[in-house]
Amino acid sequence: MIEMTRTERLFDAFATLADTLVAGYDVLDLLQSLVDYCHDLLDIDSAGILLANADGELEVVASTNEANTLVEIMQLDADAGPCLESFRTRAVVSVPDIDIRSDRWPDFTDVAAAQGIHSVYAIPLRLRQTTIGTLNLMREQRGELNRYDIRAAQALADVATIGILQERTIRDASTIRDQLQQALSSRIIIEQAKGVVAETGKLSMDVAFDRIRSHARAQQIPLSELARQLVAGEIRL
Repeated sequence: MIEMTRTERLFDAFATLADTLVAGYDVLDLLQSLVDYCHDLLDIDSAGILLANADGELEVVASTNEANTLVEIMQLDADAGPCLESFRTRAVVSVPDIDIRSDRWPDFTDVAAAQGIHSVYAIPLRLRQTTIGTLNLMREQRGELNRYDIRAAQALADVATIGILQERTIRDASTIRDQLQQALSSRIIIEQAKGVVAETGKLSMDVAFDRIRSHARAQQIPLSELARQLVAGEIRL
């Protein structure tokens, strides 16, 4: 098997996202694919997405591991942190060393450091005047993310954002809110399903989610539907 170069894998990521948008897609799976691509292709240790619900409040909708999710949730609870600042200002927020911002976001700094995270890069998911969330890249190493990875992350985020906002079936803002709210609601049942699979299989939450997602793709079942079946006890993995 010929191993693809990083550049080839980036091209493949963009092509896959584009194909998904053309053919029709599940918003949640699209966003999970986005963070997975970032994790696999960029010089980061984890990635996550905060998405605005119908009331304009951010919620965790995708992440590459539980540590990332914990840090994101902490920011939401404290209503402070680089990811929230990125969403509110509609600007990129770069924190190459979280200790430097410890006085500004003490709760965020404590939790991030406890999870081994020492630098963060937050990118708003935006199109013109509309901002729907943030893509958050976290690293165990201190230091600025290199400019090529920054450009790649921004481009991947832009593709996903444009796809969500410009999807052909969307006709007005209420439809956009409904679609995003559905993705957020689906995340709740998926978290419950992760717990079920983790408990029955004695697995970590990350491994449980990988198993659920792999099965959904293999059987061509939406993540939310498979999660519902798992929680209802209709199937077991």
